[in-house]
Amino acid sequence: MDLKIITIESEAFYALIEEVSQKLSKPKLDRFISESECMEILKIRSKSHLWKLRTEGKISYVKDNDHPKLILYDRGSLIEYLTKNLQHSF
Repeated sequence: MDLKIITIESEAFYALIEEVSQKLSKPKLDRFISESECMEILKIRSKSHLWKLRTEGKISYVKDNDHPKLILYDRGSLIEYLTKNLQHSF
């Protein structure tokens, strides 16, 4: 086995360590989330309002035919919905 030594300036080394540390500390967000997580993101309390958003096609969801009561929501579509309805102040 050939041993290879890599040299790096200390400043570059610490910058690299900091970058790796930041990437590892960021929580990985799931693409599909539960009903309760969806309602928390949208800041709504009513399941009927969530049903209305879903049936009107305003937010995307996944429904498993094997588990018809399990509905998962696409986090990206929730962000799109909120962004689309964003009101800018004057």
